[in-house]
Amino acid sequence: MTDRVDWLTAEEQHAWRSFVRLHERLIGRLSHLLQTESHLASADYAVLVNLTDVPEGRQRYQDLARALEWEKSRMSHHITRMIGRGLVVREDCPEDGRGAFAVITEAGREAIAAAAPLHVQAVRSLFLDHLTGAELRTLAEISTRVVEKLDDDA
Repeated sequence: MTDRVDWLTAEEQHAWRSFVRLHERLIGRLSHLLQTESHLASADYAVLVNLTDVPEGRQRYQDLARALEWEKSRMSHHITRMIGRGLVVREDCPEDGRGAFAVITEAGREAIAAAAPLHVQAVRSLFLDHLTGAELRTLAEISTRVVEKLDDDA
């Protein structure tokens, strides 16, 4: 039994590899800047951003894991490390004895408040400053379309 592989054309391969290189370098650079300037790992930043985006700064572990596309075990281990650093606390879920909430602490709010301006400046200088308004709109449209398809297929 042989399955036909729809190999990438040269143009498709170039676009895909360019996108992957862009993503890897950009995320790597942003992660390095966050770590050196604010002492937050990019994973810490992602968790804190999600917690500041929800009411009361609290979110169920499973919902946070889903939002970040992390496995439950990764989320649990990472939250445990963040608890140790005082960035979040764990609260039991009264409706579900097995569930728990991650809740941002004052120290977590201070950490994200200090890191956010550095992150925004880096996003601008490393990425946004190199795009025109039309390119930015096109990128947003493409990204939204692909993410919606991924969400539909989940």
